[in-house]
Amino acid sequence: MTNNTIFQEKKTLWVALAGNPNSGKTTVFNALTKLRQKVGNYPGVTVEKKVGRMVFAGERIVNILDLPGTYSLAVRSPDEEVARDVLLGNIPGTPVPDLVVCVVDASNLERNLYLVSQIQDLGLPIVVVLNMMDTAGKQGKEIDVERLARGLGVAVVTTVASREQGIDQLKQAIVHPMEIQLQRQWRLPEQMEKEMEQLIRILMEEGLNQRVAFSEALILIAKEDLSLMNSTKLSFLGTQKVQECIGEIRKNLNAAGINWRSAAIEARYSWIQNILKDVVYQIHEIKVSLTDRLDSILTHRIWGWMIFVGLMSLMFFTIFSVATYPMNWIDNLFTQLANGIKAVMPAGDLRDLMTDGVIAGVGGIVVFLPQILILFFFIGLLQDTGYMARAAFIMDRVMSQAGLHGKSFIPLLSSFACAIPGIMASRSIESNKDRLVTILIAPLMSCSARLPVYSLLIATFIPVASPFQKAGIMLCMYFLGIVGAFGVALILKKTLFKRQTPVLIMEMPPYRWPSLKSIVLHMWERSYLFLKKAGTIIFGLSIVLWALMTYPKHDGLSPEESLQKSFAGMAGRTLEPVIKPLGYDWRIGIGLIGSFAAREVFVSTMNIVFNIDASQEQVQPLRDAFLKARWPDGQRLFTPLVCISLMVFYVFAMQCLSTVAIVSRETNSWRWPVFQIFYMTGLAYVMAFIVFQGGRLLGW
Repeated sequence: MTNNTIFQEKKTLWVALAGNPNSGKTTVFNALTKLRQKVGNYPGVTVEKKVGRMVFAGERIVNILDLPGTYSLAVRSPDEEVARDVLLGNIPGTPVPDLVVCVVDASNLERNLYLVSQIQDLGLPIVVVLNMMDTAGKQGKEIDVERLARGLGVAVVTTVASREQGIDQLKQAIVHPMEIQLQRQWRLPEQMEKEMEQLIRILMEEGLNQRVAFSEALILIAKEDLSLMNSTKLSFLGTQKVQECIGEIRKNLNAAGINWRSAAIEARYSWIQNILKDVVYQIHEIKVSLTDRLDSILTHRIWGWMIFVGLMSLMFFTIFSVATYPMNWIDNLFTQLANGIKAVMPAGDLRDLMTDGVIAGVGGIVVFLPQILILFFFIGLLQDTGYMARAAFIMDRVMSQAGLHGKSFIPLLSSFACAIPGIMASRSIESNKDRLVTILIAPLMSCSARLPVYSLLIATFIPVASPFQKAGIMLCMYFLGIVGAFGVALILKKTLFKRQTPVLIMEMPPYRWPSLKSIVLHMWERSYLFLKKAGTIIFGLSIVLWALMTYPKHDGLSPEESLQKSFAGMAGRTLEPVIKPLGYDWRIGIGLIGSFAAREVFVSTMNIVFNIDASQEQVQPLRDAFLKARWPDGQRLFTPLVCISLMVFYVFAMQCLSTVAIVSRETNSWRWPVFQIFYMTGLAYVMAFIVFQGGRLLGW
């Protein structure tokens, strides 16, 4: 029975989607799976695991696993490690793929086919997808697909995934793959082939099949520092027998004049070039491409910066103008919900819990969903068009002044949406020191969770602010976070993580027309996670906070006196002497305590603290309550200076338990997240103190 027959008989297939970064792999994944996607994490690591389902002909189920983008299977980063381990079947709970769909950029075949050759070495069935054929055509290239398929010995499908062209043909190729060629077609220098035989035998004794053993042997021989070789998670890597065999091979290859570091790379590219010389034809030359013309403006020393700042300003202006309308609709929805509950439930603690606890708490957060969606829309747009890499290039000169790698920009920009995916994106940074510095400063980027806090406080000290004023103030908060992050990075690189700033080497993808479907899917995923958080964590915290602010009960007291004597009130009053120099009282203290779980909980906590009626709109009544709040001596609590001090505190404070957990898992230690909590909390306190006390000295 052939491999193809066995494949055809399986009712449920596991397909791995592999490819270089910027090859359009995620767009292909979205086109195949639509909304049938599930996002989680691989066991034991924080690399995101995205699985989609494709049902073929109504009866055959195909599970598609979107692997992290990688240029090679020679591991240099956690993302590449996961991609390789999935293909080798080294991850518990993740089956070895029945088929690998390798997405390649049709306009850059030579580099992309390098990964294809490595996957072929593992003996897995493979389908090659020539994506972005339209881009190749615009570059004057014509590709003989049939000849390429014969040269590679695999099925080749052409697509323009952003327009879903060729997706039906790809589905057919997935469920009806051609027979694979098990014979390796490219060849190393003859002596190196012979020298490797002993090492391959040793690896086969450890349980690897011949093809995987060959692939592992190539990586081991070329690896400069074997102590860093952990991609396969196999115990034999550090054994003396393996070390001695590798040392002997290198000695013999040096004597023969063969460069063991690059021999395999040169052999693969020689084979690829030999195939492509009769496959790719340059029909006509393009003097200056659209990408080159755009880059002359968008990466210009002056115009590039102006456009970058303009795009960021446009994003924040949109957040405060367009988002207003759906926010009002959500307000009205929660108003009707609260009124409905009051109409059917008798007065009592249960009704108060539902209206003053759950609806006031959850509703106070969900109302900001439109602003968060707009933020994710802009970030998705920047990524899809290829502008994100240009932004990293523009920022590299500034970031290098703080000792940061240019590749740190993308994780930091992603952190504006949420620090968690931003921290995960730092896996693309090869240096452990640079990656750790990026992780430690990522939460200083003002994430979407801070938007509700900023919006509320801006509305408090400028009640009639225009969208331009709001966007300007918001931009100042974001800018402050960026400056703070660079300052901390500079200190860390001068002290704990001394290392010369590396040169930025990264791919500049061609500009592409964005896929609206991919952006919408990205927004859907993130909004689902946000609503899930609101419906679980914030829901639970709202109930707990309401209980802490309601009990123990004291009859005959005013609402404020009852709150003071509650468990939460006692905690806030205990904290008040510490935070009073910042201009905060015990009620704000309750909000700070609650928001250590998640920054946005500050808003829902304040809704409960000030006993805002959930049947009213959420933002304006809370703003009005802030304006009426007084100290015991009658002075206003939420002065403009206090509001600014609070925003500055939230710019720098580490108040997100989910981020703390992710940092612990990414660094495989609790030392760094604890350090992060202490340095960020201390920095937040000092900066808020300077703002408030400095403002008072100036007579504000």
